[in-house]
Amino acid sequence: MKRTLVYSAVIAALFSTVASVTIAADKDRDQGDQPSHEQIYGSQLMNQQERDDYHAQMSAAKTGQERDQIRQAHYQQMKQRAKQQRVTLPDKPPASGMAPGMGPGGGMGGPGGGVGPGSRRMN
Repeated sequence: MKRTLVYSAVIAALFSTVASVTIAADKDRDQGDQPSHEQIYGSQLMNQQERDDYHAQMSAAKTGQERDQIRQAHYQQMKQRAKQQRVTLPDKPPASGMAPGMGPGGGMGGPGGGVGPGSRRMN
C-alpha cells in the first residue's frame, strides 16, 4: 500500500513537471523570432507604439540585410535620442537582436541529448 502511494506521488510530480515545461516551451514558441522589449536597443527611451512599430518593421523585413539596415537606423536614432535626454546607452546594440547569452548552438545538450525518440547516441 505504501509503495503504491509513493509511486502515485512520484508519477503525479513527473506529470506536473512535464506539463509545466510544455507550457513554458509553448510560450517561448509563441513569441517567435521577434525581439522582446529588453532586446530592443534603447527600448527604455521608446514608448509602446514605437516598440510595436519596430517589431512590425523587423517582421516585415524579408532579408537579414534589411533587418540589419533597420537595426542600424534604429541604433542611430536611439543614440541621438539618448544624447538629447542625457542618457547613456551601450556603445553597441545587441548582436542581431539576440538576448545576452543567446547565440548559435545546440543548447540543452545538443542533438540527441534529451529524452525521447532519437535520444540514444550512436557510436
